Amino acid sequence: MTQPDEAVRTVIMTVDDDPGVSRAVARDLRRRYGASYRIVRAESGESALQALRELKLRGDLVAVILADYRMPRMNGIEFLEQALDVYPGARRVLLTAYADTDAAIDAINVVDLDHYLLKPWDPPEEKLYPVLDDLLRAWRSSDHRPVPSTKVVGHRWSARSSEVREFLARNQVPYRWYSSDEPEGRRLLAAAGADGRRLPLVIAPDGTPLVEPEAPELAARVGLATTPAADFYDLVVVGGGPAGLGAAVYGASEGLRTVLVERSATGGQAGQSSRIENYLGFPDGVSGAQLTDRARRQAAKFGAEILTAREVTGLEVNGAARTVRFSDGSAVSAHSVILATGVSYRQLGAPGADGLTGCGVFYGSALTEASACQGHDVYIVGGANSAGQAAMHLARGAKSVTLLVRGPSLTASMSHYLIQQVEEAPNISVRCGTVVEAVHGDGHLEQLTLRDAGSGHTERVDAQWLFVFIGAAPRTDWLDGTVLRDRGGFILAGPDLTPDGRPPAGWELDRPPYHLETSVPGVFVAGDARAESAKRVASAVGEGAMAVMLVHRYLEQS
Repeated sequence: MTQPDEAVRTVIMTVDDDPGVSRAVARDLRRRYGASYRIVRAESGESALQALRELKLRGDLVAVILADYRMPRMNGIEFLEQALDVYPGARRVLLTAYADTDAAIDAINVVDLDHYLLKPWDPPEEKLYPVLDDLLRAWRSSDHRPVPSTKVVGHRWSARSSEVREFLARNQVPYRWYSSDEPEGRRLLAAAGADGRRLPLVIAPDGTPLVEPEAPELAARVGLATTPAADFYDLVVVGGGPAGLGAAVYGASEGLRTVLVERSATGGQAGQSSRIENYLGFPDGVSGAQLTDRARRQAAKFGAEILTAREVTGLEVNGAARTVRFSDGSAVSAHSVILATGVSYRQLGAPGADGLTGCGVFYGSALTEASACQGHDVYIVGGANSAGQAAMHLARGAKSVTLLVRGPSLTASMSHYLIQQVEEAPNISVRCGTVVEAVHGDGHLEQLTLRDAGSGHTERVDAQWLFVFIGAAPRTDWLDGTVLRDRGGFILAGPDLTPDGRPPAGWELDRPPYHLETSVPGVFVAGDARAESAKRVASAVGEGAMAVMLVHRYLEQS
């Protein structure tokens, strides 16, 4: 057996709540692999997760995780699902009895299970070691090298600190958070020569200190690609949500030189979802972060370039080329463009909200803040699926979660399965016909004034956390004067451009626009930015794939 280069720091972990079984597994593992790997044993999912987090912070590697299925409080599948977020590259094995093989097979969809082993595994030379040898060989051949940790020093109620943490988390960049008023945070500030008045301080993996960095600088310093490798492509995809990622996967896999440009982080609004349960092929649900990470890796595997923190400000037609311009004045051109810019949450118009954004008032799920809500009262504005998913996620640790819904009920905007879950959750309440009248706080959110939309009655409630999910505004202002949009700013395409049977103004081709083609030939739209789109993850991915098919048709006839 080949010994890995980082042998002394590479871990094989085993988790089983039965001490006897746990010791037996560890004994067999040490006998075969103890000279080359550290064997770490845990007797609960909770303690194993804590151990994984500590290993991660130290920069240690974890090659394989074996977990027993039947454990109290957190079973093996639940543990492996959370372990996936800490060590996505580790190979995952479920130990199970014969009666639980159906659960093991189902786990393949939930946690990308690599293998399941039936207990007992005697003799290990026949039933355990060959499986582990193959998994370790596969792990060693993958890119399992640790990414040096980024350090962030900030304050709990610093809006910019919150934005930086969210940016790093959504882009799958590992980082460690230090509060500026704790000893280690103060030591890092002193080492960087910073006084703590301007936060956050980000210490890049190479040790470079960055004070209040803007997204492009931060992205470049932590290893995210920000500059295109070429000047001309077959396809430029603008936007990295489900539609954009779907287009990048299908475009690159079908031989198109493809570059995806994202202004913030791949995944879009779906990437912030704690649990998507109605996406095909995931009967137990999948988090937006996991789905986004898999899609991003899949696109990269096929050769698509992914640029992060690049703001697109213009689209030009230069003969047969379509040119996308960036905010810094640079540009990239291609034969075709797919607009998958998605939508953003509308801003809360209540007085006081703007000044407390990032200081208790958050737009979207702000997943990095979820742990800080433990034991607190949380308010969520909105009645669609994103608000319901956030409520279910936050309710796991919050004292209470209150959904504030302007309309008379949830049925008009939330999926039936999610309404049932919200109604069954003991610490979630729904207040229909209620709006936020004002937001109060000195430096951070402290209270809300709520108004009954019917009676006009107002009341003031204590609150430290407010998450806002109120409607969708398309990110298409930069297209004004270039492609046709409806009154709401959503992009018109295909049949919507020819309601009277005549082509749109300026259309010079002797054919009508293809189904997802905009008023500019060779420029297509997919996902939530399209007028009358379905606003669902599956339909966005499907439109991204369909747009690539139409790009091929366009290129063949050009």
